[in-house]
Amino acid sequence: MCIPLALEGKDLIGQAKTGTGKTLGFGIPLLARVDKSATVPKSPQAIIIVPTRELCIQVASDLEAASTHLGARVLAVYGGRAYEPQIDALAKGVEVVVGTPGRVIDLTNRKDLNLSKVRILVLDEADEMLDMGFLPDVERIVTQLPADRQTMLFSATMPGQIIALARRYMQQPTHIRAAAPGDDNATVDAIEQHVWRTHPLDKVELLARILQAKDRGLVMVFTRTKRRAQSVADELVERGFAAASVHGDLGQGAREQALRAFRSGKVDVLIATDVAARGIDVDGVTHVVNYECTDDEKTYLHRVGRTGRAGASGVAITFVDWADTARWQMINRALGLAFNEPLETYSTSDHVFTGLGIPTTVTGSLPRASRTRAGLEAETLEDVGETGKRKPEGDRNRNSGKDGGRAKEGGRAKESSHSKGEREPKKSTEAASKAPRQRRRTRSGGEASGAATTATE
Repeated sequence: MCIPLALEGKDLIGQAKTGTGKTLGFGIPLLARVDKSATVPKSPQAIIIVPTRELCIQVASDLEAASTHLGARVLAVYGGRAYEPQIDALAKGVEVVVGTPGRVIDLTNRKDLNLSKVRILVLDEADEMLDMGFLPDVERIVTQLPADRQTMLFSATMPGQIIALARRYMQQPTHIRAAAPGDDNATVDAIEQHVWRTHPLDKVELLARILQAKDRGLVMVFTRTKRRAQSVADELVERGFAAASVHGDLGQGAREQALRAFRSGKVDVLIATDVAARGIDVDGVTHVVNYECTDDEKTYLHRVGRTGRAGASGVAITFVDWADTARWQMINRALGLAFNEPLETYSTSDHVFTGLGIPTTVTGSLPRASRTRAGLEAETLEDVGETGKRKPEGDRNRNSGKDGGRAKEGGRAKESSHSKGEREPKKSTEAASKAPRQRRRTRSGGEASGAATTATE
């Protein structure tokens, strides 16, 4: 629906369910409209702003594949990677830049990214940028763009603040909401949903059984916290599953390593925080598990939308703790779902096996005969020249300054000398108690007659 209008250069607000192909909805017109002749300036003609690094990589990859025969050069710029390769690519010239707000601002401040020739602006997943506090950065970027441009805004949800942003920076935009007549469901119909009330101590055991469901493909497991994501991944690896984690405590190289291993099938279970819940499109994801209840309905939509994409079917399972029942009921009402009272579920419940096609003989560990995946270690860890890495404690001490190092060393030396001085008198006293002591007799200030006597005390 939006492609003809986008090809005409009109401003658009695109809204559709996650997994319905919004990227190509703006990507194809964008690639068709940029001037790819050799005589054009090297400055970018189109820029796409996205909220997360993972989504930046995904969108850039999709556009590169779509521009194979069009000749448009696409560059992804995002934090965590070294500046130099991105600066070199910009110097050689690109037509399309896909970037996160922070890195785009950094490159413009360094005068390495010139936005004066941009004719097309795309804000992808704009509601997520609003939630993550990127709205001031986005407005700062927009003010550097030419006023005579095409602006397109795409997202699965469209809160009021995003509409206000669109009215401020867009010219008579057309709002397109893609939905079938009479379809009021917020999620794709092809996604089979289960909502279970679970006990925290039984979750890993229950998850291990879900991962042994019949015809199960790739699985994405979402957690609220980085620590939980890592602990669940470690637990699953110990149980024999090929699992990897993606969260903010990992370096950019490790995050990309995990996603590459997941896409290639070297690992088939990816445990992630919401950094991977926006726009990540991986073929073959059959199951999504919300290890904990989501914070709101928007997060739920984007998480479960990792499966059932492009017409495929999928299964979404949500674990709800007793303390999160009220939160879930709010999400349930907002989305119009039929799970107001989650079914109490344990790893031994019959409906787990029958509902998901799990053999009743499975246990909480993957049989050795089924451990056929290569694992995360089989994927190369790329050196991305990470920026902003924390130095190990030893490195910080070594680099704390020569004067500081000498001061510390001097302090230790003084302490050692003082301690030695305390110990030496003790040794001499002990020696004196063992050896005879010479005593001299004097009389009127002079030596008394007779040899010095020896006495022991």
